[in-house]
Amino acid sequence: MSVSLSDRRTIVRLMLWAIPGALAVPRAAAASEVSIPIEQLNAGLLQAMRAGKTTPFQQRYDLLDPLVNRAFDLEFILEGAVGTRWTLLSPEQLAGLKAAFQRYSIATYVSNFDEFSGERFVLLPGSRSVGSNPVVQVKIVPGSPGQEVHVLDYVMRQTTGGWKAVDVMADGSISQVAAQQAEIHSLLARGDVAGLLTSLQQKTAELSGGALR
Repeated sequence: MSVSLSDRRTIVRLMLWAIPGALAVPRAAAASEVSIPIEQLNAGLLQAMRAGKTTPFQQRYDLLDPLVNRAFDLEFILEGAVGTRWTLLSPEQLAGLKAAFQRYSIATYVSNFDEFSGERFVLLPGSRSVGSNPVVQVKIVPGSPGQEVHVLDYVMRQTTGGWKAVDVMADGSISQVAAQQAEIHSLLARGDVAGLLTSLQQKTAELSGGALR
């Protein structure tokens, strides 16, 4: 069975790492304290997709910046990737890595959610957990018939800043965070922290077409 270009892009998006009115997210379950950050992210992604590539990258980045930071515990994810070296880093090194990783993570979303083909994000009912962490399930419904429906599982963790995702699994098995952490770990293994910082900055510049440095 052939896979359309649109469906391939959806699969790529799955591998990555409250807007009212017409852009509200269709839901099959009521919003909760746990799911609100994910629903807001989904609404923002739809807005960015509708804006498309004709809208400047920086403008779409500014839209998703607060939503990605609200939805994900990026520092927790980065610390897991750096591992035992984390406690050995200076305050300056930590600040630089956190900022670079945040910009890279947001730029990744901006780059991969840049066109709209009638997709819908639907919050699924019911509850499940991974260990003690609740899971928010979102179904991505394609806009064209014959394309695959995918499900994202956001593993949530309560932080001082509210509920945030610490992992995202596509179709129950593909961990976005595991892949992202493996990439960071690989980059760090090739050199020192300065090399990792430079790599993240370069990747961000490439994703943004030079709009971000």
